[in-house]
Amino acid sequence: MLQKGTKAPDFCGTDEEGNEHKLSDYAGKKLVLYFYPKDSTPGCTAEACSLRDNYDRFLAKGYAVLGVSKDSAASHQKFIEKYSLPFHLLSDQELVILKAYEAYGEKKMYGKTTMGTIRTTYVIDENGMIEDAIGKVDTKNHGVQLLGE
Repeated sequence: MLQKGTKAPDFCGTDEEGNEHKLSDYAGKKLVLYFYPKDSTPGCTAEACSLRDNYDRFLAKGYAVLGVSKDSAASHQKFIEKYSLPFHLLSDQELVILKAYEAYGEKKMYGKTTMGTIRTTYVIDENGMIEDAIGKVDTKNHGVQLLGE
């Protein structure tokens, strides 16, 4: 996991609508960049909905929110529509962003070791520095976990 106080890796990814997003697009703003395993699974849905339910509070504090997974843009579009998500989701099928942010690797699930997306959230400040790094995500309360309330 990347450490607080380090420079966030630059990234370039495509969202559910085919639009490109780069870290530099968020210069001067705070960014919640969250990595999750799979659209429409119970934990990932709970996490996205918690961020959705707190979205206005993020905006009021000057934060943008972006999700990243290896799902396709079409999958992201369905996920966004089904749960009325107000933020963009980047498709990283080549695992470039996931690996740059150390959110892809070995993990244990049900006693088995597999390779996959490691649920991780980074808060990146206005200058592109990692302000917070969360590896133990509370999926049901992630919005509140990030806002510290």
